[in-house]
Amino acid sequence: MAFRNRAEAGQRLAQAVQHLHGTDVVVLGIPRGGVPVAVEVARALGAPLDVVVVHKVGVPWQPELAIGAVGECGVSIVNPELVRAAGVEPDELAAAQDQAWTELERRILLLRGDRPRVPVAGRTAIIVDDGIATGATAAVACEIVRAQGAARVVVASPVAAGEAVTALERVADEVVCPVRPGWFRAVGQWYSDFSEMADEQIVALLGGTGGAASGVAGGPGAAPAAEPGARSESDAEVTIPAGSVELAGQLTVPAGAAGVVVFAHGSGSSRHSPRNRYVAGILQRAGLGTLLFDLLTTEEEGDSAAVFNIGLLGGRLVQAIGWLGRQAAGTGLPTGVFGASTGAAAALWAAAEPDSPIAAVVSRGGRPDLAGPRLRHVSAPTLLIVGGRDDFVADLNRAAQERLRCPNRLAVVPGARHLFEEPGALDTVARLAADWFTTHLRQPTGAGAAPG
Repeated sequence: MAFRNRAEAGQRLAQAVQHLHGTDVVVLGIPRGGVPVAVEVARALGAPLDVVVVHKVGVPWQPELAIGAVGECGVSIVNPELVRAAGVEPDELAAAQDQAWTELERRILLLRGDRPRVPVAGRTAIIVDDGIATGATAAVACEIVRAQGAARVVVASPVAAGEAVTALERVADEVVCPVRPGWFRAVGQWYSDFSEMADEQIVALLGGTGGAASGVAGGPGAAPAAEPGARSESDAEVTIPAGSVELAGQLTVPAGAAGVVVFAHGSGSSRHSPRNRYVAGILQRAGLGTLLFDLLTTEEEGDSAAVFNIGLLGGRLVQAIGWLGRQAAGTGLPTGVFGASTGAAAALWAAAEPDSPIAAVVSRGGRPDLAGPRLRHVSAPTLLIVGGRDDFVADLNRAAQERLRCPNRLAVVPGARHLFEEPGALDTVARLAADWFTTHLRQPTGAGAAPG
């Protein structure tokens, strides 16, 4: 056995990364097992600690063997050689990926909640795990921090398989690993105590907040303290009455917000969507409030007739915006709508209502064509965002754009498919949306962008 437990492994690893002491670093633990190791590294370097949430895609009959991984920002990778070697069929792979995405969303909500990440842009990101067998999860973590603007990426692990280290050296700037055994069967074989970590233990290690713990040690590279007044003026779970149903949501309005962006997602679970929550975090940091809520109830979201009932979705969106205007946090603030899938059609349906208060609309990979004849009555400046490899939806968006009479723009994200899972794609969407809303929620409706 190389290590008694993860704490000892972290202390050994901390010695191996001492050459980074005094530089602008952020230590990012991969939950669950990587977090207690990362705690020791962050403490030794006097660096801020956070998590990078990744979940392996395991072989269905051997879940601990990773054939891929999924992570924050919509990043996903698959190792085709391992898929073939394990004999995993396409439908089995798809089911394993779906399961991994579900678990990833749960962990993001639990470990990060609504709190922002410790910024990594322009800094050195040290990605820490308790051991690396295939390198799939660490590779996804590298892609995530690259997309967030990290200047340098270091993967650090107490023990790793030699093949995994070689593979990671192609995606990281540096791989630090004190123990590289010639024979490697599983991470647990190198620990006397390799007991499974509970989510509650991870939350406690991160400071008991369920989010980023930037204060493990306050040395060089620590995240800056929040400025006075930077905390949310309003940040609460809400219930929105909409006819005979009540819709659950999360309203966050920073102090001094220039407006509020309402998220509309046609499949129902807008407030839990990791993509929507990621974009919402970017908008909040840009000085905008956000309302994430579910257009459909749990019972309705499995009904395709309800998902494609644009009148129903648009009507509920109108009711939610009316409710928002009656809340203290939303009074007097201009309103924008960020729509995805059929939620984009609902946004434009609502924006076409007489005397609509909607001041700007952004569609992410949406179906604006489903708003039909109402498109010509929209006056709010509208940004349509599509993926460069999402040909079908891109064509539908171009057809819808031709029917718009409002200031509008079609933005294509190169190399992206419908879900914008590719590295950096969702960041591009978020930046485009933030620019559009900050421009059009600060000036009268209809000013600014020219059609086309």
